[in-house]
Amino acid sequence: MSTTSKPAADREAILDASNPLGLDGIEFIEYTTAKPQALGQVLEMMGFRPVARHRSREVMLYRQGSLNIIVNAHVPVLPNGAAPQDKPEIAAVALRVRDAAAAYGRALERGAWAVPPRVEVMELNIPAIHGVGTSRLYFVDRYDKFSIYDVDFVPIPTVDQHPPAVAGLHFFGVVQYIGTDRSDDWTEFYRELFGFTELPAEQRFGVLPKGRILSSPGPAPSRFYIQLIEPEASVLEVEGDESLHRIGLGTGDVLATVAELRKRGVEFVESKGVHSEDRGALTKTWLGSVSFELVHDDRRG
Repeated sequence: MSTTSKPAADREAILDASNPLGLDGIEFIEYTTAKPQALGQVLEMMGFRPVARHRSREVMLYRQGSLNIIVNAHVPVLPNGAAPQDKPEIAAVALRVRDAAAAYGRALERGAWAVPPRVEVMELNIPAIHGVGTSRLYFVDRYDKFSIYDVDFVPIPTVDQHPPAVAGLHFFGVVQYIGTDRSDDWTEFYRELFGFTELPAEQRFGVLPKGRILSSPGPAPSRFYIQLIEPEASVLEVEGDESLHRIGLGTGDVLATVAELRKRGVEFVESKGVHSEDRGALTKTWLGSVSFELVHDDRRG
């Protein structure tokens, strides 16, 4: 056997049929906005801290505990690149995988649409496919000892690079708004590409349980959910209004987390239909589009 041959374990690695891309949770969620300072104030109120700046673009990394949120205000150089709007939008979700190149290749084989890379000098090429609306789904395999941020970002001096999470907050999932009668289409999209499974109708989380909930494959502590919500029957469907709508954050004690965030100035929806309780809570909406849903989740202690 040649000394340059790949080990047999690599050549003959057996894929998990239930987790074809090797998903291991969410690495980061990216917002685009033309008003990054305003969004930054909201994130800091929620317990995030700015820890690093991008080397060549107007992009900031916010973090608390295992949560990474990227605020992107970069204006694309290419003429067909869309500039960020004032109202923040969830533009991308980065998925942790065992092997980004392999996951990307398998996703394309299964019918995903590739996003052409726009890599500048000293930047990593992070493979991505098209998600709902204009959003992207990234594949990231550098999230342990050496991460993507070590290449593309410069730490802010004197700032703790790993600030603790408020009450153990962690990514629980994302809420996706879809068109009328599109639940089956999106369920098939996530099932075929990633191995998501639909939860039984009686299994629901939080205080806004409507729609269809899909569970990612992968180990339980890093498993996350996508909630598909169609328009109300009385609402006229608008073409092209499918998008990622809000982030769900898990916590072992919702009411304690609500109390801590209120001390920071966070306001929560308290109405007859939706109010803070043991199973979940919903923040008010800032900047016309940004809200967070707290969901009871004690998988991480």
